[in-house]
Amino acid sequence: MSKLNLTEDPYLHSKGLVICRGIHPPHTFGIFSGQNPLEFSFSLVLLEISTIIAISHFIRYLLKPLRQPRIISELLGGIIVGPSVLSRSKGFRNFIFPDTADYALKNIGLIGFMYFLFISGVKTDLTQIKNVGKKQWYIAIFGVSIPMLCSLFIGLALQKSMEKELARASSMLGVTSELAITAFPVIYPIIRELNLLSSEIGRMSLSTALISDIIGIQFVVIFEAAKQAEHKSMAALWFLIYSFLIGASIFGGVRQIMIWIIKATPEGKSVEQIYVVFILLGVLLTGFLCDLGGIAVANGPLWLGLAIPDGPPLGATLVEKTETIVMDILMPFSFAYVGMFTDISSIYTHWPHLQPLFFMALTAYLVKMVTVLFTSYFFNMPFRDCLALSLVLSLRGEVELLIFIHWMDLKMITRPYFTMLVLMTIGVTSIVTPLISIVYDPTRPYMINTRRNIQHTSLNTELNIIACIHDEENVFGIINILFEVSNSTAPRTSMVHALHLMELVGRAAPIFIDHQESVNTDQNPIHNVLKHFGGENITINLYTSYSPKRSMYQDICKLALEKKASLIILPFYKGTQVLTRQGVQLVNSNVLNHAPCSVGIYVDQGASPTSNNYNVGRRSSINNFALLFMGGSDAREALSYADRIAANPDVSLTAIRFLSHNGEGDNEIEKKLDDGLVTWFWVKNEGNEKVVYKEVVVKNGEDTIAALHTLQNEQFFDLWILGRNQGINPVLLQGLTHWSAQNELGVIGDFLVSMNSGTTTSILVMQQQILRGQEPTSLGFLQKIATCQ
Repeated sequence: MSKLNLTEDPYLHSKGLVICRGIHPPHTFGIFSGQNPLEFSFSLVLLEISTIIAISHFIRYLLKPLRQPRIISELLGGIIVGPSVLSRSKGFRNFIFPDTADYALKNIGLIGFMYFLFISGVKTDLTQIKNVGKKQWYIAIFGVSIPMLCSLFIGLALQKSMEKELARASSMLGVTSELAITAFPVIYPIIRELNLLSSEIGRMSLSTALISDIIGIQFVVIFEAAKQAEHKSMAALWFLIYSFLIGASIFGGVRQIMIWIIKATPEGKSVEQIYVVFILLGVLLTGFLCDLGGIAVANGPLWLGLAIPDGPPLGATLVEKTETIVMDILMPFSFAYVGMFTDISSIYTHWPHLQPLFFMALTAYLVKMVTVLFTSYFFNMPFRDCLALSLVLSLRGEVELLIFIHWMDLKMITRPYFTMLVLMTIGVTSIVTPLISIVYDPTRPYMINTRRNIQHTSLNTELNIIACIHDEENVFGIINILFEVSNSTAPRTSMVHALHLMELVGRAAPIFIDHQESVNTDQNPIHNVLKHFGGENITINLYTSYSPKRSMYQDICKLALEKKASLIILPFYKGTQVLTRQGVQLVNSNVLNHAPCSVGIYVDQGASPTSNNYNVGRRSSINNFALLFMGGSDAREALSYADRIAANPDVSLTAIRFLSHNGEGDNEIEKKLDDGLVTWFWVKNEGNEKVVYKEVVVKNGEDTIAALHTLQNEQFFDLWILGRNQGINPVLLQGLTHWSAQNELGVIGDFLVSMNSGTTTSILVMQQQILRGQEPTSLGFLQKIATCQ
């Protein structure tokens, strides 16, 4: 080998065949020493990542009103810094993205894709596929096979006009299969952004995409083997053997190690840091081993993620420790890498050559949408749900981008093809995502016209109640409330559906468990306590829901709808408790807005019972309860609930009705309804010595507060029961509406919590079911303000 003396060959310099660059250390001494920081690799990388992230977040802010998912803003951010926009300027490119930056950009971008697929695999539970119904199987199979065949037919018809490498049989197989498959890692983050994870369509989309992904993995392996066979026939065989060994090692050996790590982790504790470090290093190692054998480099990390059991402790710890840095630091490099290879101007001059692939992709996308639509409609799904499902399964994203990059590495496509496919990906996802929000409303089934509340439920009819529990602190307070309404002499029963709400961590798909149907022994301490609560007049059914806080209300409302519940009871946290239980307030607000029945918000301020001082069903002390009746549908619901409690021999009830002076501000319709219910209550309980009825006349909110203070000073109450806000005379709240801080409790409920702070007095705030199309009764401007509060 001869050594070339570049100074003796100026011809190479003149033709640009040799580029000479100075070798700099990674760090600069600074501008004050006369050095340019951008000539040093580390400083350049810092500027690049800052620029990319800033542009992406700015675009995301601009597109937020248009309901665009995060991937669109990040892709557009990558395209903007690429040769399509900013890098068209040689000055900008040489300043921010010089030739030497491509190497770092590409490799960091690929690492970002690797860890993205790893995290997606960790969140995926392959064992759930055995619970998938035949509907999802048919939709997935037809949704892949029919678009693939139609796209293949178009490809064969236009094969002669294709470029040689793209026209090969192996390339046609790879292209048509990829265009027809829906990737689970793509639709999950978009469904999560749309808050559809716990919805019917969200669950069905995830399970269908999981089947599609399994089919897609098989096609990827076949495609890779076919590419190997083009160079050497035996290479395909060795490739398949090597792929099998890698897969068997991961799912057979590595998974057993992961199970051992979980067993070695004490219950309630996080996985040790050393295990997390080695698993994250394993992502890079599996990528290297796959690349060593010619397997697509991202397959290894995906398989490794799938081998790790999802959820706590291991899956949750891995997601918690890696998701932010992967999604917010590494992935912007990935999208910048895509953007640097996207050149919109290249499409115009190459359009005749791009048409065959364009029509293949367009055919696959449209046929897939139509196929999913009609297949799901065949299974008697509502048309709007069918359309929403077809739109969701049409989404494109990160997995497709990575495959396009792989096609470029295999010389199947060039930059114009890549640019066209990226733009089609952006076009499909940006159009489909807002349409999903328009077509499908997950709350629509919950707003019903059938009355399901306490007031209109006959006393001799079984009362169905949904009791929501977040942690052990809620259990005894909920039991107290249920005990009072069920432990009466009336010949009626209560069916309580206790729903334990758990935040979804380290998992992609929400999980809903009906413990009546589960064969596993339940070791949950909350359920163990509830199992012993019951008796002649009450039956307990146990459920557990794992879902994000944003969509947790969907599981609550769905269970209430299915069980025809008349009441949902939700716990309320106040003060410092809110900081440790982030998102509970959002859950309560969403349930109040969308519940198919009445809702009770329970503020438990009583001392938590212990095994020494609490014995369900054997208390002999009298509990003093107070009912505040301020008018309106919520107040009537509170009165109806209090009437049931009044039948309990261990309860003393004081009912206080607030009236405005001279009837000022009264809504005549509401006033008549209030008078009728109050009269019925008084006549019914006239002979009950433990029920006391009072009336208080006030002129404004100040008088209302003064009356509440007087009541508290006259007698200690264990529980205050009141309506939330619908239909309250605005005069009773005059001057108070701006003071309320807790929207879930209403103005008076919020004041009672503050007034009884530091005591053991609890508060139950009731909201009567809001029927479809029914607005809260309101006449004046002040009443509108009160209702909004």
